[in-house]
Amino acid sequence: MPSSVELITIDPNQPYEGRLVGFDFGLRHIGVSVGQTFTRSAKPLTAISARDGEPLVWLDVDKLIKQWNPKALIVGIPLNMNDTPQPTTQPARDFAARLKLRYHLPVHGVDERLTTKDAKARLFEKGGFKALKKQNIDALSAALILESWMVAHCEDTY
Repeated sequence: MPSSVELITIDPNQPYEGRLVGFDFGLRHIGVSVGQTFTRSAKPLTAISARDGEPLVWLDVDKLIKQWNPKALIVGIPLNMNDTPQPTTQPARDFAARLKLRYHLPVHGVDERLTTKDAKARLFEKGGFKALKKQNIDALSAALILESWMVAHCEDTY
C-alpha cells in the first residue's frame, strides 16, 4: 500500500511566489479558494457543483483560473486518520491530474484531514447555524487546505 506521502504527491513540491488557487475536492461540490504566498493567507471564493468529482461546468473553473492567474494549484487529498486511502482519495488525485492537463500548471496535493470539521467550527463561531451552508463550508475548507500547504512549503519572506 502506498504511504500517505505518496498518496498526496502530484507534482514535486517547490516554492512559489504569488497567487495560488486551492481546491477542496468533493464528489458533489468542489470548494475553491485563492491565496497569496507572501502573506500565506487564503480566502474562500466559491463552491462549484460536481457530479462524481467532475465539475458540471468546467467553464466556471476556467473563469476562476483566468481571473486569478495562479502560479500553481493545490488540491486537498482525503485520507483516513490512519494514513490509508478513503474511497475519495483516488477521485481527488484524478481531479488533480485533470487540472494539470487542462491548465498546464503545477498541481500539488495536500493532506486535507479535518479541514471540513475545522471550517464548520469556524463558521459556526462567526455566524451560528445560519453560517453552516454547504457552499461556505466547502470554500472555507479550500482556504484552510491552501493555507496549510503554504505554511508547509513557502519560505519565510521576513
